[in-house]
Amino acid sequence: MSDLLALTAAAEATHFWFHGFRAYIRPVIQQIAGGRRDLRILDGGCGTGYNMRVLLAPHGRAFGFDMHVDAMRRARAAGRPLVRANMEQIPFASGSFDVVTSFDVMQSVHDDRRAMRELARVLKPGGHLVLNVTALDFMGGDHGDVWGELRRYTPTRARRLLAQAGLEPIRISFLFGSLLPLMLAVRVWQRIQRLWRTPHGDEDLIVPSPPINALLTALVRGEAALTRRVPIPFGSSLMIVARKPS
Repeated sequence: MSDLLALTAAAEATHFWFHGFRAYIRPVIQQIAGGRRDLRILDGGCGTGYNMRVLLAPHGRAFGFDMHVDAMRRARAAGRPLVRANMEQIPFASGSFDVVTSFDVMQSVHDDRRAMRELARVLKPGGHLVLNVTALDFMGGDHGDVWGELRRYTPTRARRLLAQAGLEPIRISFLFGSLLPLMLAVRVWQRIQRLWRTPHGDEDLIVPSPPINALLTALVRGEAALTRRVPIPFGSSLMIVARKPS
């Protein structure tokens, strides 16, 4: 896990996927915050803490938790308030947070229904949940295997999970549809390669050459801007935005 977190830390600021992810998520957080800077925000499975700093901290006090010691070390070094915990047993009081987020963690949680109930529990009535999860079973590959991915989601599966936790869906939308053909080709090649090798690292996190990275960054940022008006019917990830009833 330390090697994977080191790869993540090296890629988060520049890799085209992270640029696209932030282009999708940042406007959603801003809309929920509505100009407030005093929100209590919790990031579940916070990893290196980068998202806490660049996406969440501008809107209030961002707390985080993670199970992995190296993640805790990296996030604390960046000045983030953290506890060591997992998604299925969150050590905060019920109704503690205005916004709860979790990015690319839920698919690796053993009991995602229990985890979703815990995320809902620590939300204040009227509070918002923002998740990013992997989508579509056929898009599984080396990336998911090395990160311990247990499932991928569809909009129907996501709605069912929210309903079981008593949350109201606001938006469930695919992300990275523009990259789907390229990513599917990579996944197919990875499956062919498994005939003679076992995945041992996350090659998806290697930053491409500057021209290619710049091109793909422009593509995913353009997609994020377009889908604020026109939803896309497919993608490799799902963004889930929900509200806890007042």
